[in-house]
Amino acid sequence: MSRFIQLHLLTSYPPANLNRDDLGRPKTAFMGGAQRLRISSQSLKRAWRTSDLFQEAMAGHLGTRTRRMGQKIYNRLVEKGVTEKKAAKWAGEMAGKFGALESKDSYLIKQLAHFSPEEEAVLLDLADTLAQRGEGPTDDDLKLLRKDHTAVDIALFGRMLADATRFNTEASVQVAHALSVHEAAVEQDYFSAVDDLNKGEEDVGAGHINEAEFGAGLFYLYICMDRRLLELNLSTADGLAAKACRALAEAAAMVAPTGKQNSYASRACASYIMAEKGDQQPRSLAAAFLNPVRCKNMFPDAVKALEEFQDKMDRAYGQCASAREIMNVPGEQGDLETILRFVEEG
Repeated sequence: MSRFIQLHLLTSYPPANLNRDDLGRPKTAFMGGAQRLRISSQSLKRAWRTSDLFQEAMAGHLGTRTRRMGQKIYNRLVEKGVTEKKAAKWAGEMAGKFGALESKDSYLIKQLAHFSPEEEAVLLDLADTLAQRGEGPTDDDLKLLRKDHTAVDIALFGRMLADATRFNTEASVQVAHALSVHEAAVEQDYFSAVDDLNKGEEDVGAGHINEAEFGAGLFYLYICMDRRLLELNLSTADGLAAKACRALAEAAAMVAPTGKQNSYASRACASYIMAEKGDQQPRSLAAAFLNPVRCKNMFPDAVKALEEFQDKMDRAYGQCASAREIMNVPGEQGDLETILRFVEEG
C-alpha cells in the first residue's frame, strides 16, 4: 500500500461567489504577480464533509462539530424527568469535558468541538443512566473522551481539544486553497427587484436596487492524503480508510461550495484529475501556474502546463509518484470510476 495519495484537479466555475470575504466579495490571492480568485480550504472541506454524497458514503462514521452538545444532553435529561436545574448542571459537567464552558452556569462550550459518534452515544447513554439513578455524574462517569473512534471526518481533517490534548487527532489530509490558474477580476452585478403589486401608476421605480460581486475562473486544487496516518486514526475499523479515501476523492471531484448557489447555480465537476500514489515526498504542482494561463486556449494550456511541470519535477527530483491515473473530460481520457478505484486501492 502506498503511503501518500495526491490529487490535482482543474475545475471551471462560471460566474459565482462560492466563498466570500468579510465584505461579501469573492476571496482572492496574488500569485505570480497577478490577482487570482480563491476558494479557501475551510470552505471546500466543509462542503465535502456535509454533502449528501459524503454523508451517504460514510453513514454511521461521521462526527458532529458543535458548541451545543450540552443543549442536546440537557434536553435528553429533561425528557427523562430530571429537573431543569439539575439537568443544566449535569449537562454542563458532561459537555465541559470537551471544552471550557461559556460560564459556570452554562452547558454550552466556548469553542466548537468535534464529537465522534462513539462519544455522542456515551454522552446520551450517561444522560439516561443519570436520569434513572437520580444522581449527578461521578469522576468515572466523566471519562467521556475516546482516543479510538470511527469518525471519518475527524480522522481526515483532525481535531483539537485545548483542554484535553491527549485526545487530539492529527489531520491525515491536507487541502490547499483552490486558485484560478489565470489572472481574474472580481466583477460587479448591478441588479434590481420589482414589486409585484406596484402597477406603475404612481411609482415606476424598482422595489430594491443593489450590487453583488462575482468572479469566474478555472481553478487548480491540490489534495494530499496520508493513508498511513488515516489508518492509524481509524485503527479500530478495518477497511474504513479505503472507503474514506474514495468518498473524499469523489466529493472533491463533484461537490462545489454552497455559497450563493441559488443566485448563480455555479455547480461544477472537475474537468481534469491527476491522481498519484507512492511513498515519495508529496509536492503541489501549483508552481505550474506562476505564469498566468492566457484565455484563448485556457483549458488545454492549463493541462499542458500542469503535465509538463510534473514531468520536469520528475526529471529534477526523480519519480515523485509510483503510479498515476488521469481523467481529462474535454480530452476524452479516463473516467471518474477509474480514478476512484485507483485511490481506494491505495
